[in-house]
Amino acid sequence: MPRKIDIEALCAEKGLRITEQRRVIARVLSDAEDHPDVERLHERSSAIDPGISIATVYRTVRLFEEAGILERHDFGDGRARYEAAPEAHHDHLIDVETGNVIEFVDPELEQLQRQIAEKLGFRLVDHRMELYGVALDRKN
Repeated sequence: MPRKIDIEALCAEKGLRITEQRRVIARVLSDAEDHPDVERLHERSSAIDPGISIATVYRTVRLFEEAGILERHDFGDGRARYEAAPEAHHDHLIDVETGNVIEFVDPELEQLQRQIAEKLGFRLVDHRMELYGVALDRKN
């Protein structure tokens, strides 16, 4: 898993005004080991500051996303999920039964993607990969 990103520090770098409620939401996002949706962020944030409304979480997430601090993901479960914009590229494997998201980096896969782009006449500048699967050892 990539190292923890200090979202509050990124807000300061980008010149965003950081209210106490934004500070709480930023810390919750920085501490998240998963890819929470807005409802989960609200649940965690309001446990720290009961005055934080879900509307505040939505506005803050949108602000952080527009500033390039957060990335939004749609892992096929109908909910937008968020993570701090990573310093280093990584891909995701989503367990379709549990919703767990595993981050991974595979140099061979990265090289293959570059080769495919070149074969098609392009220089790869960015990509996003999401794999969806079911654990092999899960009993059904």
